[in-house]
Amino acid sequence: MDISYQTVKNILYNTKSREWFGTDYTMNLYRGCNLGCIYCDSRSDCYRIDNFDVVQAKKHSIQLLERELKRKKNGVIGFGSMSDPYNHLEKQTLITKEALTMIERYQFGAVLSTKSNMILRDIDILKKVNQHASLLVGFSITTTDDPLCKKIERNAPSASQRFEAMKVLSEQGIYTGTIMMPVIPFITSDKDNIMSIIQKTYASGGKFIYPWFALSLRDSQRHYFYQWLEKIFPGLKNTYQNTYKNNYLCYPRNHEILQDLFITECEKLGIKYKMGDIIASYQSKYDAGQLDLF
Repeated sequence: MDISYQTVKNILYNTKSREWFGTDYTMNLYRGCNLGCIYCDSRSDCYRIDNFDVVQAKKHSIQLLERELKRKKNGVIGFGSMSDPYNHLEKQTLITKEALTMIERYQFGAVLSTKSNMILRDIDILKKVNQHASLLVGFSITTTDDPLCKKIERNAPSASQRFEAMKVLSEQGIYTGTIMMPVIPFITSDKDNIMSIIQKTYASGGKFIYPWFALSLRDSQRHYFYQWLEKIFPGLKNTYQNTYKNNYLCYPRNHEILQDLFITECEKLGIKYKMGDIIASYQSKYDAGQLDLF
């Protein structure tokens, strides 16, 4: 696989708030993503990423990161807001691995969002980070049905592989769980799927599930999503157009019932689902004085 690089001046950015898993900084080591999820909002025009399926690595990202870590106040760095840190190019570049090594050296914390079990490659580094700083790994999971997963997240490891990776991390004392977003109307919005995600998260040692009971559709992303609906779910495009028109947020018709079911089951199993509770839980060992109130 050929590697294309993008030249950037900075790699680490202050977050406007700490409401997304309590991160102080965000970092995207790649531009674009090759996991092929048909619903990804990062394809929207506002992000100005041409040919989103072609991944570019950020040039000199590790050198830039070290320079910025020396200047920044210690905090938690979020990986993967726009591009999965364990996309397929990472097998060659090892940029995420090198970044974690640098973060561990300067004793920063990390939040990693991924759809890949490749993260297990870096488990030894993650364990070192976890010894002195806040660490959270969230696996993005929309369905537990592997054949369906293959249709809507075409190039990503299966949901089963992600749950297996979650279990390994949990057994090593790493705070991990599920990012259940989006809930896709007419595709993943049935009760059985939601219950299955909860149960498999619990069985895999996951401590949290953060949900979003909607799908976002706008401009080029709507067009891309509808193209794939026509290929893999014939007739569903018309249902979407009739139901949601040009709405940006598309809520499943039964989203309130799903939310109530979700909350009841999570509370029964002791799984955290409110962002404030998740932040307080995973940061409690190292950041007791800085917990956010939500």
